[in-house]
Amino acid sequence: MFDYTKINSETWDSWAEDGCEWSLPISHEEYEKTTEDNFAVYLTPCITVPHEWFGDLKGKKVLGLASGGGQQMPVLSKLGAECTVFDYSDKQLEAEKMVSEREGYSIEIIKGDMSKTLPFEDESFDLIFHPVSNCYVEDVCHIWNECYRILKKGGRLLAGMDNGINYLFEDNAPLKVVNPLPFNPLKMPKEKRDAMIANGDGIQFSHTLDEQIGGQLKAGFVLKALYEDRDGEGGNEIGKYYPQYFATLAVK
Repeated sequence: MFDYTKINSETWDSWAEDGCEWSLPISHEEYEKTTEDNFAVYLTPCITVPHEWFGDLKGKKVLGLASGGGQQMPVLSKLGAECTVFDYSDKQLEAEKMVSEREGYSIEIIKGDMSKTLPFEDESFDLIFHPVSNCYVEDVCHIWNECYRILKKGGRLLAGMDNGINYLFEDNAPLKVVNPLPFNPLKMPKEKRDAMIANGDGIQFSHTLDEQIGGQLKAGFVLKALYEDRDGEGGNEIGKYYPQYFATLAVK
């Protein structure tokens, strides 16, 4: 059987080794400067998450879902949250361990595949922080259902998502429409998948708004807020013309 999530795990390990911007842990100086009034974390490439989306984090149980890399969880830990990070990349989790040991806080570190049932009891968390990452999983509605299950009543889901426009194009034709949407390599010829893997892109998927927003609503969430974002300088050329990402705040 074609194990695409394992390929994506290995792809992220490779990106982390190469110094991907989402694999660079925060510095000790950044950690020390973090306060309730002065902190910045990202669900999407450039816009920081509004502080009011978090509420009071002191003593709250927070899950960083596919959020390894030592960037967001150290900040939320410094703000008083009891954090767990769940990721499928060994290298991303190594960064979490390194920062926690350097700064002396506790964090539960779990390696796992979010396309499967999450290894947590019902109503385990007050908040889930889920940056852009469900583009590496085919079934997004499964993720929303699992998030709803493991959140406490009144719990918050903060999610970053790709709106799919990136997948209309390919790197060798950045502004020429090439692919129909939704983009699903598992339903394409094997040669297409092999080319993506050989190019170091892993196996990625686009998802419709029905899946992304509609899927959250069908799971039972109430949508509270939303913003759009785009690649910054040096990112995908598409971002010059149209936002490629959005973030949502939803409540159980």
